[in-house]
Amino acid sequence: MRACNNAAMPGGRIPFVIEGQGVGWVPNRVASVLSGISAIECTDTQILLTDPSALPGIALELSKRGLYRFRDELFDVRAKPDGPVLAQIDRGAIPSFGIAAAGVHLNGLVSRPDGLHLWIARRGQDRPLDPGKLDNIVAGGIPAGLSPAQTLLKEAAEEAAIPQELASRAVPVGAIGYVMERSEGLRRDWLYCYDLVLQADFTPAAADGEVEAFELWPLRRVVDAVRESDVFKFNVNLVLLDLFVRKGAIVGAEADQLKASLTLGNPGWA
Repeated sequence: MRACNNAAMPGGRIPFVIEGQGVGWVPNRVASVLSGISAIECTDTQILLTDPSALPGIALELSKRGLYRFRDELFDVRAKPDGPVLAQIDRGAIPSFGIAAAGVHLNGLVSRPDGLHLWIARRGQDRPLDPGKLDNIVAGGIPAGLSPAQTLLKEAAEEAAIPQELASRAVPVGAIGYVMERSEGLRRDWLYCYDLVLQADFTPAAADGEVEAFELWPLRRVVDAVRESDVFKFNVNLVLLDLFVRKGAIVGAEADQLKASLTLGNPGWA
């Protein structure tokens, strides 16, 4: 949790503003590039985007200058999760601008005679973030124009070959926020979390190549892995900590401390 909330805010960053609303936090290294780009007005107190439709092109230009890895996937830009869409930007540029983003995470649960089990995915070695790390059975960012629920159905089919009828049974269990400084920039994310109970005879399959393999682990093994190692993708640990508390895998004072420390909420846009 400390690793996922390590950002000092504002930390010398300059507010990024669209239509009078703050949507991000830009570091000096990015601000120095933006100051010479059309549709951007820079002052000591803010960086103003005067033409929201220009943001995708601006982001592409920053990618060509080597500031980030272009992902060719647009995300919506909002001032708050349930606010109107103010612009769109390439997914890879989001940390460079310190823009808030959102994703979905699905806990794939299996009840067996020997206790609760969880489907674990291993990320492909070609993933741009945390290649080879362990992950939820389904997880993905929310692209432009989709809601969390729609994204969950899309990602479930693409990543784990979960039929839409089955994936639609997933139960929303809340959202987790964090603010993290990483090598790619500032991540201000909300993770919309879901639980899906799966039958013992269901086996996920890697459909789009983003996942290398799936394994079914006893929940206690997952707890031990999170407690004792760094094998899971950084933000997946937050989703799992919440699951451990909700399912009674961690109890007592430690559970109380986790609940008090996790940034839990319902930021809207469900």
